[in-house]
Amino acid sequence: MLFVQVCVGSSCHLKGSHEIVALLEKAIEENHIEDDVVLSGSFCIGKCNRSGVTIQIDDDIHVGVTIENFQEFFNKHILNTIKNERM
Repeated sequence: MLFVQVCVGSSCHLKGSHEIVALLEKAIEENHIEDDVVLSGSFCIGKCNRSGVTIQIDDDIHVGVTIENFQEFFNKHILNTIKNERM
């Protein structure tokens, strides 16, 4: 089970965290991994970046997630992790 927290603090909100949350919800549903991911919002994670949103997956923090790099981020850090956990 992956615990994914999207920063929805003021800085990330201004950088589009609401759009990233919507993309995550859609991608999780499209890949039928609802039972493998717990998605939640979090106030400031403390790793503000000049661009993009901060996302914490379990204990790992990822900064700079944008609409443009979302699919690469999702494939690498969520789908691959779930696939590896299933092996």
